Amino acid sequence: MNTTDAVAFWDGVHAARRAAADPRPNARLTETVTSLPPGDALDLGCGDGGDALWLARQGWHVTAADVSAVAVERLAALARSHGLGGRVVAVRHDLRGSFPQGGHDLISAHYLHTPFDLDRATVLRSAAHALRPGGRLLVVDHGSAAPWSWNQDPDVRYPSPREVAAGIDLDPATWTVERADAPRRIATGPGGCTAEVIDHVLLIRRTA
Repeated sequence: MNTTDAVAFWDGVHAARRAAADPRPNARLTETVTSLPPGDALDLGCGDGGDALWLARQGWHVTAADVSAVAVERLAALARSHGLGGRVVAVRHDLRGSFPQGGHDLISAHYLHTPFDLDRATVLRSAAHALRPGGRLLVVDHGSAAPWSWNQDPDVRYPSPREVAAGIDLDPATWTVERADAPRRIATGPGGCTAEVIDHVLLIRRTA
């Protein structure tokens, strides 16, 4: 399937739900980043923008990228309405053929899953190379499906964080895996329903 199909799909996903007035950040982001000094961050697959807005409020300058023009336009307007327009730049990238330019101190890729062809290893390798020395790449994947997830395929397989790291295939002389685990948490979905889910968390730091 081509880029047009992916854009149409994700535009439809975002347009079908009401724009969030103040979307929540992901728990794995807040627990990882709270102790880090603010810098330049890149949010891959920014969605509703909860992570980008939270990072901006912590003093980060954020480039938020998504394949959906609906998501990007909503986030840009939301950042301005919260007085964060100077700290959040929302841009559309499909990540298959284009990747945001510049060096970053933090790159966050939360739940970068799609039903369309996406060479995630190449995207995440590009992200690792876009880190400044000392910068971190945080990859958080689904380890299980929430009842409200768009993907309810019972045969889907969730690669472990170590498998994801092996697929990125980074030189250990330049990048270090700081975390690779599969914690559980209680997630809240639409309408306030809750469910236990598993996250696959991979944190990589560029050392040189």
